[in-house]
Amino acid sequence: MKRKFTLISFLLLFTTLGFSQFGPNFGHLTIFSENGDKFYLILNGEKQNDVAQTNLRIEDLNQPYYNARIIFEDKTLSDIIKNNLEITDIDNFFKDVTYKIKRDKNVKTKMKMNFFSMVDIRPDFIPPSNVFVMHHGQPQQQNGGFNQTTTTTTTGQGINVGANVNIGGVNMNVSIQDPMGDSTFTETTTTHSSSGYNNQNYNNQESIPRGCVNRIPMNNRDFSSAFETVKNLGFDDTRLKTAKQIVSNNCMNTNQISQICGIFGFESSKLDFAKFAFEFCVEPRNYFKINNVFEFSSSVDQLNNYIQNRN
Repeated sequence: MKRKFTLISFLLLFTTLGFSQFGPNFGHLTIFSENGDKFYLILNGEKQNDVAQTNLRIEDLNQPYYNARIIFEDKTLSDIIKNNLEITDIDNFFKDVTYKIKRDKNVKTKMKMNFFSMVDIRPDFIPPSNVFVMHHGQPQQQNGGFNQTTTTTTTGQGINVGANVNIGGVNMNVSIQDPMGDSTFTETTTTHSSSGYNNQNYNNQESIPRGCVNRIPMNNRDFSSAFETVKNLGFDDTRLKTAKQIVSNNCMNTNQISQICGIFGFESSKLDFAKFAFEFCVEPRNYFKINNVFEFSSSVDQLNNYIQNRN
């Protein structure tokens, strides 16, 4: 019994030291407009989003402070400049920080950005579908994902003390076994893996859930804005690049994807986007509805073969 208490004390000490000495090495920043004014965000001189947003989240920020500039799509609204925007708390631990943009009560064209909230980093956090997510330093966000758990159980004799410890956003299974004990133990090791919905992550539609399946698609206001943005671009190549950026950061239904496809002038562009958007469709089982956007049956065949080869 004395040996068992000693082992438990050691485990608790290890856990305490882990939490006190380690923390996430990155932070997240969310900025939303209270009045729905669309904006662009510049951090340390680097533009973060190419499409103006009302609710923007930047993940994996590795500096405690940033110089930020907000430029609004509506040119009549004044820019916001905020130096030393904090991503860490008073103890210099990275956090998930949110700021709110609102209009000045007296001068409607004057904009303000105020601190809204600061919470601990949650590795399992999935942003709402109406939030435009960017990963700092990466061209494409991962707006959703899945957790896969594998459990291995071993039974034997002795005293086994274990716990799951989260250090710096990383789950660690700590297990201490005393083979000299006289108790029967069961040791369970659980591993978690998460993945966003990039193209290479899915090979079986039935067994591996896509990040957007059964989720809420873009709301009508945001989709209408995205649609007009793509439509107003002059060339198919530019439209295709922008459309891919938009769909990779949002979930869409088949009707929305069909409308985007209809913007392109070339059949090849429609097919390219339809293939790309499949990963971000909330209803992949109804993807046959996309076939109506094509002029040639060969394009329908290519899309169907593409989907079948992924399953």
